[in-house]
Amino acid sequence: MPFKARTESVDLQTLKSLHTRMKLAENEKQHYFNLKKGYEGEILFDSLTDNLQCECLILNDLLLKQNNTIFQIDALLIISETVYFFEVKNYEGDYYYESDKLYKKSKSELNNPLNQLSRSETMLRQLLQSLGFHSSVIASVVFINPEFTLYQAPLDKPFIFPSQINRYFKNFNKIDKKLNRKDKMLAENLLSLHINESPFKLLPHYDYDQLRKGITCAACTSFSISIEGRKCVCKECGHEEVVATAVMRSVKEFKLLFPERKMTTNVIQDWCKVVESKKRIKEILEKNYKKSGAHRCSYYE
Repeated sequence: MPFKARTESVDLQTLKSLHTRMKLAENEKQHYFNLKKGYEGEILFDSLTDNLQCECLILNDLLLKQNNTIFQIDALLIISETVYFFEVKNYEGDYYYESDKLYKKSKSELNNPLNQLSRSETMLRQLLQSLGFHSSVIASVVFINPEFTLYQAPLDKPFIFPSQINRYFKNFNKIDKKLNRKDKMLAENLLSLHINESPFKLLPHYDYDQLRKGITCAACTSFSISIEGRKCVCKECGHEEVVATAVMRSVKEFKLLFPERKMTTNVIQDWCKVVESKKRIKEILEKNYKKSGAHRCSYYE
């Protein structure tokens, strides 16, 4: 069990919903796909750290600040007063390395992940020192996608390639040292300093009226949902979901997209669209949320 679990960022959740409910511009769509692919790579990386047998503390997706500079760490392991931190890249295809730069085979240049790694490593070292910890820090870029190849890869760079990953993590399991009080104090300090919401939001403008309404399928995101008794049934893939569960999932999406907007029975019925019974919507909201106000002015929170 990670000391800090990984969750989808608010930006990724929001863009996923907007991609389903409106037409995104090409650059917005590309930003969404990049976030999605990055998150999928991180989840694949987590499947490796979750299986570690050595004593360690795992902190995923940390957002920290040092000297008024915010930096992110994809994954961090604390093992016997040593801090291992990883920049996870889910690149796919053929790339080559030349003059300290990373290129796709098509000769288009990418941001060198070592630059980001170096910056984050410096910030992390300074932060640890300011907290009074003197742990060793070992930083690496992990190319997690098995379909990734880097030509002309330098031997002196902290890269971990797909063919090396399993061997690299097996070495951790050979460590028989125990965690100590300082290790746990460090993990608790870093967790307490984690910034829950990134100040750097790159989301498109949207409003309620421009978004497509309706409950989407939890399996295929289709809007082809019909109500059959107590279940929502997807006409596209056949997936079934209890109506109350589907409504609550849609309510969660509504709250994500419109946190300042009041949740009323009328609004949620309009948002879900396919549930024609206002009474049914009201019962679901009353069961899961606190009702405020009275009569026509009532809402849920």
